[in-house]
Amino acid sequence: MCLQKGRCTVPELYLGSLAGADLLLLAGLPFWAVNIALRYKWPFGEFLCRYVNSVIYMNFYSSVYFLVMVSIDRYLALVKVLHHGRIRTLSCAKANCFIIWMFSLLMSSPSIIFRRVIYVKELNMSACLLNYPNNYWVVKMDIVMMVIGFLIPAAIISFCTFQILNVLRNNQMQRFKQVCKENKATNLVLAVLLVFVICWLPFQLFRFLRIFQFTNILQGCSLTSAISNGNQIASFLACTNSCINPVLYVLVGKQFRKKARELWVRARGKSLKTFGDSLANRTTSTES
Repeated sequence: MCLQKGRCTVPELYLGSLAGADLLLLAGLPFWAVNIALRYKWPFGEFLCRYVNSVIYMNFYSSVYFLVMVSIDRYLALVKVLHHGRIRTLSCAKANCFIIWMFSLLMSSPSIIFRRVIYVKELNMSACLLNYPNNYWVVKMDIVMMVIGFLIPAAIISFCTFQILNVLRNNQMQRFKQVCKENKATNLVLAVLLVFVICWLPFQLFRFLRIFQFTNILQGCSLTSAISNGNQIASFLACTNSCINPVLYVLVGKQFRKKARELWVRARGKSLKTFGDSLANRTTSTES
């Protein structure tokens, strides 16, 4: 996305930002892998404890709202074909991306504030843990994540997707060439959204169960253990969303493959030219 010659389109800008959010998450995985391998003994200090673990929250909020913007952009392109001129511009998209990044940073701030390297006496080790003042903080943060991070975006995405599918089913709209060209891009959007829901919905469901656990509505050692283990598995499933998205870009997005191919041909041409120049210089030097 960064190395292509032409200007990015609005959907490409949003998808590129989504890829950046995924890359941000993947950059933190080596730290978490070492942490798990050491049985949750955190060896990287207080600073990385706070900021590495806040990355997952930044990735979550930025990913979901970049997907929201992609859905809105498809909605404007397909449903409001004649009325999106001033809204669907690169400058507006750049402003939206900046706002989303700042918003995701704000929503990840509780992790930065309350994450601590805490010595656990029972386990005789120091672990990187969220140390909220009380259990009500846990409930509040889970509710905020469910409402702002899932329910509101899901409502917007569902509305846009429903409107887009209605337009694509309407034979009268097929006379617009733009609609036909946008169909393939819409398939990519739908695939990315479907994978997002599959990966993140279990995580949200276990967050919902955890609210009942911390408010003592659900009690019992076996139930607590099941919720804890399920939440851990759901967290891993949620993180795989960042690994699946790039595969979708390559398999579904023909425009992405086309530009990647152009970049490869351009890079190959430069390397062959450099090799030819080097060979010519060597020949000239030998003849001299």
